[in-house]
Amino acid sequence: MIRSARGLDRRRFLQLGAAGVVVVGAGAFAGVRLLGASRPVGPADAIVAATEAARHSTGNIVRRELRAAPTTIDLAGRTVQTWAFDGTVPGPELRVQAGDELRIRLSNGLPAPTSVHWHGISLRNDMDGVPGITQDAVAAGDTFDYTFVAPHPGTYWFHPHVGVQLDTGLQAPLIVEDPNEPGRYDEEVVLVLDDWTDGWGDSPDQILARMKRDGMTMSGSSMAGMAMDGMAMGGSDTGSMSMSDSMPSADRPLGADTGDVAYPVHLINGRPPQDPFVISASPGRRIRLRIINAGSDTAYRFAVGGHRLTVTHTDGFPVDPLEVDTLILGMGERYDVVITAGDGAFPIVAVPEGKAAAPAAAVLRTASGPTPPADARPAELEGRLLAYADLTPTAAAALESRAPDSELELNLQMVDGGRQWFINGAPFGDHDALQVRADERVRLVMTNASMMFHPMHLHGHTFALVGANGRPGIRKDTINVLPMGTVAVDLQADNPGQWALHCHNTYHAELGMMTVLSYVA
Repeated sequence: MIRSARGLDRRRFLQLGAAGVVVVGAGAFAGVRLLGASRPVGPADAIVAATEAARHSTGNIVRRELRAAPTTIDLAGRTVQTWAFDGTVPGPELRVQAGDELRIRLSNGLPAPTSVHWHGISLRNDMDGVPGITQDAVAAGDTFDYTFVAPHPGTYWFHPHVGVQLDTGLQAPLIVEDPNEPGRYDEEVVLVLDDWTDGWGDSPDQILARMKRDGMTMSGSSMAGMAMDGMAMGGSDTGSMSMSDSMPSADRPLGADTGDVAYPVHLINGRPPQDPFVISASPGRRIRLRIINAGSDTAYRFAVGGHRLTVTHTDGFPVDPLEVDTLILGMGERYDVVITAGDGAFPIVAVPEGKAAAPAAAVLRTASGPTPPADARPAELEGRLLAYADLTPTAAAALESRAPDSELELNLQMVDGGRQWFINGAPFGDHDALQVRADERVRLVMTNASMMFHPMHLHGHTFALVGANGRPGIRKDTINVLPMGTVAVDLQADNPGQWALHCHNTYHAELGMMTVLSYVA
C-alpha cells in the first residue's frame, strides 16, 4: 500500500499536543484537513515523550556547553574566517556510553539563527534540530537545551540544519561507545573528512546563490543545461557526453558527475595535506578508524597506503568483518575499519570521488622516515572497492525479517538544470509528506531520475537495505542512490514524530530535495 500525507512547510514550526492542537505561528497545519480521521504526531506529542522514556538508559547524564560562533582557523599558514563549535574544526568530540542521557546547551554566538542535528541518533523527535519540522531555529544570542538518550552505540556526528551552514566549520563527532564492545583492537582514531571553501574560496551562501541563478556546473560531465523531469531529459544542450557515458561504471562507481562545487582544499580532522593530521602508533598495533564524511558536496574514496581495511561497522551498526582495499563514503556516511599498523610512515588519503582535486591526506607513522608526499596516491585506491552488497549485518544488528505493511515511493529529480531538486515532483514545502503509523514495517523505494548520485539520509531511524533475496541487509541511515538507479530499504516505524528525509548533498537539500516521514495517529 502506498500512502502520503499533505504538506509540512519548511517555514512552519510544529507544536502538536496530545489533544491534537496544532500551532504553527499565524497559520494552520495544512495537512490536518487532508488526513481524514488521522492527525500528524508532532514533536511535542505525548507518545514522543513516552517512546523516549521507554529507551534503555544507564542513568548517567552527560552535560556539555556547546557554543556556535565565528572563529579564525589556520590551514597550513592560510588564515581563514569561518563558523565553528567551540572555536575548533571539527568541533570537540562528544563521547558517551550507549544509554547515556545527553544534556547539551547550545549557545548561539553566530550572527544568524542555527540549530544542531544529531546525525544518525534515534532520539526523541523534539530534539532532532530541524527548524520548520521539529523546533524553531535558535536565534542569534539565544540558547537551546537539547536533552535525549543516545540508545545505540556507533560512530555519529552533529551539525546545523539551517541553510548551508554545514559547509562552514560547524560539525563534530559524536561517539557512542558500546559497553559490550568485543575490543578486537588496541586503539581508535576518529577521522573527519571535509570539503573546504569557507574563508578560502566562495562562501557557501555565495555558492548557493550562484546555483539558484545559474544552475549546476555539472562538474565532471560537461552536460550543462541538462534537466530532468521524472525519467525524461529536458533542455536542448546535453553537451558531448551521452547518458550511457555518464552512468556508473567500474571506474566511475558513482557516475560521471559527482558534485557541483570545486573546493579549494580537502581536510582530514581540520588539517590540509600540507600540514597533515598524524596518527602515531607502534608497528603491529590494531587501530580502529572511525571515518566520518562531513563534506557537503564531495564523496571520498578512502585508503591507507600499505594496509588493507577490515570493515566492521557502517553508519554505526556492526557488520561481519570484511577485508577490502578501499571504500567510498557519500556525504553523511560513516564506516569503522580496523587496520594492523605496519612499520614506517604511510599515507592516509581521501580522494574526492569524480573530482579533479588533490586528496585530503593524513599520515600513519610508526617509525622514523620521510613523510609521504601530500599528493600520494597509494595503490590501494585501485584495489578491491567495498560495495553495499559485500556486507552482511551481524546477527545482533540485523532487522527482523518481516513483510512490509506499507510501501512509499520517492522519485528523486533534477529540475531546471539543477536550480531545483525535487522529490515526487515538487520541492520541499510544496509536496506531500510520507505518511506512516507507529509499529509498521515500511518499505521506502527510492528511484533516482537524475544523472547525479544522492546520499539519502533519514532522521531518527536506521533502515535495512533490502537484499536480492528480499531479506533485510545492512543497517544504515544514509545510503547512496546511484544515477538512474533504485534502492529499496525497510525500516521499523518505532520512533514517532515528524522526520526529515533528504539528500545529504547540502546544496541539493537546500534547493528542494527534502521531504518528511510523517507519523500519524
